[in-house]
Amino acid sequence: MATTERTGIDGRQTEDGRRSAEPPPSRAAATPSPRPTFDDATAIPYSDARLHLWGDDEAGHVPDWIYVSSEKIHHLVFGLPAGARFTHSDGFRTIFAADELLYVLSGTMVIADPEHGEVHRVEQGGAVFFRRDTWHHAMSFGAEQLRVLEFFAPPPATGSSSAYAKTKELLTDVRYRDDRFVGRWPMAAAERDGTLRMHVFDGRSVLERFEGTGALVRTYVSTEHLTVEQAVLRAGSQSEARRHGGDAAMHVLSGTLHVLLTDGPNAAGQRWFELHPDDGFYVPEGVGYELRNVTDVPTEVMIGVAPAYTADLTPSGTT
Repeated sequence: MATTERTGIDGRQTEDGRRSAEPPPSRAAATPSPRPTFDDATAIPYSDARLHLWGDDEAGHVPDWIYVSSEKIHHLVFGLPAGARFTHSDGFRTIFAADELLYVLSGTMVIADPEHGEVHRVEQGGAVFFRRDTWHHAMSFGAEQLRVLEFFAPPPATGSSSAYAKTKELLTDVRYRDDRFVGRWPMAAAERDGTLRMHVFDGRSVLERFEGTGALVRTYVSTEHLTVEQAVLRAGSQSEARRHGGDAAMHVLSGTLHVLLTDGPNAAGQRWFELHPDDGFYVPEGVGYELRNVTDVPTEVMIGVAPAYTADLTPSGTT
């Protein structure tokens, strides 16, 4: 999805404290996107995520909840009401110099590469990955609000988002279909797979491993810029001790997650943290930690690490 170093309008909060996915009734002056950064390992409750509204009348308005935007990784959630979509405009171009992994938290997303006519439907619990220089548009295709978790690296702090997009020629020939395979489908499926710029994940297309006393780790993508994985901890289990060669950003999907800092307390004197669904957590490069589930129900968390996964600074999908 369009990510940030974007300019737009600050989001709103509803009376019950939840952030609204609806744009404000009138446009305010454009403001820079927030860049929440942290010097130490930090819990980021949902209520502390920074709000931002990306876009304009032509590209559409996209509410963002920004958790982390460090010098190494960018972690946010974006939302669209049912039936809404974002495209692009001259001022809001959706082509960046980054790897992006989008995970659907709720709703149904139809995402397209409008330059090449590639279109994919991604349901709740599904994900899509694409690399730099991929134009992208998306639509909330279901009957409920679409909410999408996004990990993006290199992050906007490096100039990879709107600053880069402004250097690219504006896409004016928008296509949402690819007719090359009409009359040859499904016989040409393998040929099409070899041309895809967007990679959609299901349960069979991730790299899985087992670690600790009951943690199933499912790697979606591991490149020179970004690794994204899901850790599923069964009741009463914990991961191995972990340490990365880049910054880590977590997003709790379900259950209750505890994080233990294995090198000792952070600057605030805390080393044991409790997180709930939609809470985030930031771990700076080189800081050791463990994931623990001390409850009697499973816990699921998405983790993005950038740029290098392993502590020896070699990107890898395994520890």
